[in-house]
Amino acid sequence: MTTGTPLLAESIVGDSGPTVVFCHGLFGRGRNFGAIAGALQPDYRCVLLDMPNHGSSPWTDDFDYETAASMLVDHLRAGVAADGPVHLVGHSMGGKICMTAALMAPDLVDHLVVVDIAPTSSEATTEFVHLMDVMLSLDLDSAHTRRDVDAQMAAEVPQSGLRGFLLQNLRHEGDHFAWQPNLAMLRRDIDAVIGEIPFLGREFEGRTLWVAGSESGYVTPEATHVMRGSFPHVRKVVIKGSGHWVHSEKPREFTAVLRAFLDA
Repeated sequence: MTTGTPLLAESIVGDSGPTVVFCHGLFGRGRNFGAIAGALQPDYRCVLLDMPNHGSSPWTDDFDYETAASMLVDHLRAGVAADGPVHLVGHSMGGKICMTAALMAPDLVDHLVVVDIAPTSSEATTEFVHLMDVMLSLDLDSAHTRRDVDAQMAAEVPQSGLRGFLLQNLRHEGDHFAWQPNLAMLRRDIDAVIGEIPFLGREFEGRTLWVAGSESGYVTPEATHVMRGSFPHVRKVVIKGSGHWVHSEKPREFTAVLRAFLDA
């Protein structure tokens, strides 16, 4: 059950061309795809969404992919996809939401792009569980600046870039900081977040691009037959030298692959 309006927070880059809707992963924001959206200008209208339980979008009481995808479908049908299907791009958790939405409402989706995630349960999740536990353990009430929170996090998360990604989720709540995502619920329901998507007995007949990072463990050979079973027109591309966050680690290569697929 949602708390508040079912529509998602969005920002739009560009005002012409086919519409491309971007859906981020766990702890992300729609603006994480801002550089990619800029690189697609002026040929595409890009819609950057905050996923449920993230950014300025509504929270839910529990996490499951059917609910999250239903919120995405409702948002698309009432807005940018009201006049016809859109291209849908999703990374990680957002990729699973997009796959589920495409199986639920294929009439809304033209091309589907899934970035470094499989429709099956994800085993390479130890890092995310660790990060959630670290975030929940921080003493935000004693922090006066983001630098204070960063300093608390540094011992457990030594990578400054990763800390910066996580710290984008801080917001002011009165005179102290709080996490903007529905962090406690997402940690409680982490098995659902990393689990397989529903509706794998259905097929999405549209063209699908499956992008993987060569250094990431989220797209496994074992998942290929499952992916092809529900997305029979899938093409897999591996971007060399990239980990899980392909669009931020290799933006030029990712944009080139994405543009070639959308232009075809």
